[in-house]
Formats: sequence, structure tokens, C-alpha cells
Amino acid sequence: MDGDDEAEDDSGFVYEIPPPGSNLPVSEFQEIWAYVVADKEAAIKPGLPISDIGYFGAEVSSYGNLIDVPNRKKIRNFHGRVHLVVACNGRALSHFVLKHDSPERKALISDLIAATKDYDGLQIDFENIPPKDGEPYLSFLKELRAGLGNKMFSVALAARTKKLANDVYDYEKILPVVDRILVMAYDEHWSSSAAGPIASLAWCKKVADYSLKVIGKDKLIMGLPFYGRGWGKPNHSQAYVYTSIERIIKENNVKNIRHENGIPAFDYTATVSVKVYYEDEYSLSARMEMYKSLGVPAIGFWRLGQETPAVWSILKLANK
Repeated sequence: MDGDDEAEDDSGFVYEIPPPGSNLPVSEFQEIWAYVVADKEAAIKPGLPISDIGYFGAEVSSYGNLIDVPNRKKIRNFHGRVHLVVACNGRALSHFVLKHDSPERKALISDLIAATKDYDGLQIDFENIPPKDGEPYLSFLKELRAGLGNKMFSVALAARTKKLANDVYDYEKILPVVDRILVMAYDEHWSSSAAGPIASLAWCKKVADYSLKVIGKDKLIMGLPFYGRGWGKPNHSQAYVYTSIERIIKENNVKNIRHENGIPAFDYTATVSVKVYYEDEYSLSARMEMYKSLGVPAIGFWRLGQETPAVWSILKLANK
């Protein structure tokens, strides 16, 4: 936001951004979800206005097995719903475990259903599915839905502002299969992109508009970030060809080149300009109030332990 007090999207709609020091409204939602990572359970403080916890840590191993399922008993003092969140990292691994009729897929589905026994629901967070595996992914979700019975079934999906051709994460196709869709409305800018907000208000408005249009209010959860990110310029963590090494030595007047076990090495100090974007109670309030004005009934935060404590004083669960 760079200190501005308003933001505008392409339609000309203007959002009022509360200036630091102003009184913030209390944002009320039907459901407030928050993720917690295994071994960080202390981040769940008593009395937080949270209806649902996404318990993060279960993954799919290189062999297609379900591993690292967290022990729900570690958060027994939380009295809302707790959902087992399962991630699968890597395109090749996702393709491997989603393949039709493979023993790995059958075993994974069986293990997921069994692991959810002690939970109120299951959430699938597969973020690296190859473009051609949309149909296997959808059938995978359908098999899980059939096996979960009355357990709540949700997915975390990448943010979209419009329909994409041959989209693995096609909201319309996935919608009938699940009880909730958490739209990850963050990482508009990421570690290897140009510097920018994790989730600008104008971009979030476009994501929310499209999500409400396609998903509707009953199953939608809008995800919000608690974290920030910094970009350094120039970035010195990289590989160098020899001519670049010679240039660095000359430009930085390097005098002490040593050999460590036969390998040449040197040190030098450089000035790095770092730009940081992050979230405070004012940016979170502006985003939450925007979502509330659009009729979004539920929000979810990534993740507990990363937030400013002030955010909890401006949040309320409906009917609480």
C-alpha cells in the first residue's frame, strides 16, 4: 500500500484503508479457519475466535505413502472442528499418486480415510499437479468423498481471477465434490517474482468476485496471509561463471583470496537494498472488511504463530 489511504481496482471501486492509529471495526464471520503446523501447537491460544483448525504436517512420501500425520490429541483443548491437512509436493509425485488404478493411489486413499478417523474433516492441499492430470485429480477427490461419509471434506485451491483453459483446479468441476473450498488468496507476489504485496486489495477483490461467482457463498473460504516477504537487490545467492568471479574481485577490490582444501574462496561485503511487504492489523482489517462487504461468510489464515496479536481484537465469530 506504500502509505496510501485507499486502493482502486480496474473497475474504479475504491477501498478505504484505515490509517495507522485509527479505531478498527470488528469483522464478523460465520466461520474463521486457521492453520497450525505440527510442533507449533502453542500458537493456539485460549479464547481465539476460531471455528476450524487445519492441522498441517501430513504429506505423501516419495513412495506414495501417507506420512507425518499429526496427533490430534496435541490440540485436545481446542473445542472447534479440526481438519487433517494433507500436502503433496512435486509435480512428478502428484502424477505418480493420482494415476488411475495404481496400487499407490488405492493405498493412499485408504490411508487418508483411516487417518481422518480422529478428525472432523480432511483437507487436500495438492499444489503441484501437472496440467494433464486434472481428471485423475477430480476422480481422486470423488473417491475420497465417497469414503469419508459424514466427515467434512475440503480442498485448498490456488487463487483465480477468471476461468482458465484446461485448469487442474477448475472451481466449477471441484465444487460439487467438496464441502468447502479454501481459496489461497495470497502469494500474488512470491520469492522469485518482482517485489510486491503478498495479497494486494485490488487483486483480492478480483479473486473474491470470481470465487463468489463460481463457488458461491455456502462453500467458500477466502484465505488470508499472516506472513510477509522481503526481496533483496541485488541477490548475491547465485552461481557464477569465471568471468563474473573476476569482475566481482575487481569491483569489490578483493585482496585476500585463500584456498580451503585446495578450493579458492574469498569474502566481501556488499550493500543490499531490501524491500519488505507484510501484514498488520490495518491491512488485515481492510481485507476482512472488504470480504465482509462482498458477502464472504468464511475466512482462513495461513498460519497461526505468524500474526500480529492485534488481529484477534478485531475478529468475531457470528453468534458468539
